[in-house]
Amino acid sequence: MPSRDGANAHRRRPRWLIALLLLAAAAGIGGGVLTLKRLAFPTPPASAIAAHPGVTASAIAMSGAQIQPRHPGMTPPGQPQDPLALAAASGDPKAQEALWAQRLARATEVLEHYREHTKYPFDSRPAREHGDQMYPNQPVREEGRLVNPGQKPAPNVRIIGSQERVYVAGGETVLFTVTAVDDTGAPLPLQVTRATALDPPKDGKPSQRNSINLPFNDEGSRGDVAAGDGMWSARLAPATQGFAGHFGVIRVELLLRVGEQTGFKFFDVFYTPEPPALWVGGVREAVEAGSLNFYLRADVIRPGRYVVTGRIDDAKGQPFALLNFNNELAKGTQDIKLNLFGKLLVDEKPAFPLTLRDVDGFLLIPDADPDRALMARREGKLHTSRSYPLSAFSEAEWDSEERRRYLAEYGRDVESARAHLEHVRRTMKP
Repeated sequence: MPSRDGANAHRRRPRWLIALLLLAAAAGIGGGVLTLKRLAFPTPPASAIAAHPGVTASAIAMSGAQIQPRHPGMTPPGQPQDPLALAAASGDPKAQEALWAQRLARATEVLEHYREHTKYPFDSRPAREHGDQMYPNQPVREEGRLVNPGQKPAPNVRIIGSQERVYVAGGETVLFTVTAVDDTGAPLPLQVTRATALDPPKDGKPSQRNSINLPFNDEGSRGDVAAGDGMWSARLAPATQGFAGHFGVIRVELLLRVGEQTGFKFFDVFYTPEPPALWVGGVREAVEAGSLNFYLRADVIRPGRYVVTGRIDDAKGQPFALLNFNNELAKGTQDIKLNLFGKLLVDEKPAFPLTLRDVDGFLLIPDADPDRALMARREGKLHTSRSYPLSAFSEAEWDSEERRRYLAEYGRDVESARAHLEHVRRTMKP
């Protein structure tokens, strides 16, 4: 469990730095079970990034931040020379005017972009920004060539696999499916000649548990949905199939045959045998400080930083918002607040009542693998809100010390560029 000092340091760390560290980690890790997409953090002032100890030039580049030359003709090392900046540096008044007009437009765009994208808090965002997170319980599907390790892929044979979920807790089960098609999508005859679930070796250490056989079949039984449809299936129940008490990765390995071709495929799941916190009771709602808050009660067994996510649909069943809680929880029974920000409601005007659904949560375990211990997921509809007039909610934009600081920094960039442009124009007058 992380120390309280470590948790406080995490709390103080700027969000843009967290984004940089995650992006840098993604660049170093390469392939994995999950793919990091573009983060919804605003780009910070480049001067702030560059001044932070330990932030490399590559991290700055990955963040999307631009270190703007403060004077005409200055170009960051390794960057191609800007013809306009070169012309301005030569003393051409028209080029200087054009250069500073360009920089003023760019600085204004950055300021307005940041203002627009931070008018709602990070933990209460429109659903359209997070389409990949709105339906967390849909199966994970992947497709690739039939391959054996160290050999060329089989021609004209593709394997389509799916698993119900990647993260599994307690008594949850996972359905796996696999099928074969050719390059046109036509089904091919498939056989699963062997299927095992095991605790894979890690850091050179052997597995801690014996592997078990999984009954993959296409007979319409033991997890298979329909007999003879070419889709082989099996269901894994870690708690009752030899993995009770195992915290970590469970790998399902398959040996496949398609005609005369053979190949190998595997699935990984991350298993939490005992939840770090238990859900207690239902959901309570309240209009507070111009926002609509949903309170979920939990009995926390292991204190630490918890991340909880819920989804909001409008009365028409359309995804409306993604809500997040990310904070320290002490041991004992307490409320977890999911905040639906007032201005988001006012701006988007959803049809009431709203539905809270598909809530999941985990205890973050830094520097561990897996890096989280799961709470039991709460699938489907949990709570339907009352109907409210939009006048019940505040039109005020999100406000924080962090946002004020960034707005001020971007604003200074705008004023600096405007002052330079005005100065150039004054010197151009006869």
